[in-house]
Amino acid sequence: QVQLVESGGGLVQPGGSLRLSCATSRSIFSNSVMGWYRQAPGKQRELVATITNNNNPNYADSVKGRFTISRDNAKNTVYLQMNSLKPEDTAVYYCLHRIIFPSRDYWGQGTQVTVSS
Repeated sequence: QVQLVESGGGLVQPGGSLRLSCATSRSIFSNSVMGWYRQAPGKQRELVATITNNNNPNYADSVKGRFTISRDNAKNTVYLQMNSLKPEDTAVYYCLHRIIFPSRDYWGQGTQVTVSS
């Protein structure tokens, strides 16, 4: 079983920044894609960003240019730097650790991000 622990959520004003962290109990050096998803009230969970073993990022159009995903393989940790936050970024953010083979997804418990003045 893989356990993920997220941190860094909170309340921030529009235009502000937050940095989310997710530490996983399993090595992310290989055979892993790491990512962040979010779910706003009344909406489906949606992709925010993912990053491959080769450090290739992929972003949702809504966060391109504002969010940056990164990973530290030595610490088994993935980060999400969120800048220029907007009220529509308000959601619970979930960390994903995807094992490529055999295919299996592990999720964190979620961390609340609220953007409001």
